[in-house]
Amino acid sequence: MKVVLRNPVREVDIPGPRPAYLVLADLGLAREAHLVIRNGTLVPSDARLEDDDRVEIRPVISGG
Repeated sequence: MKVVLRNPVREVDIPGPRPAYLVLADLGLAREAHLVIRNGTLVPSDARLEDDDRVEIRPVISGG
């Protein structure tokens, strides 16, 4: 699957299928600090991502 990361911006290929939390782990990213978006839709960390999905990972940003 194509995985686009936003901070810093880069694109990587990761073989699927695999759950979103394993994709984050493969990239060394914390589940609690990142959003996983599959084909334009936010998905939970246990969602199964397929080899033909386009995935975007964005850091969670909060403020007051």
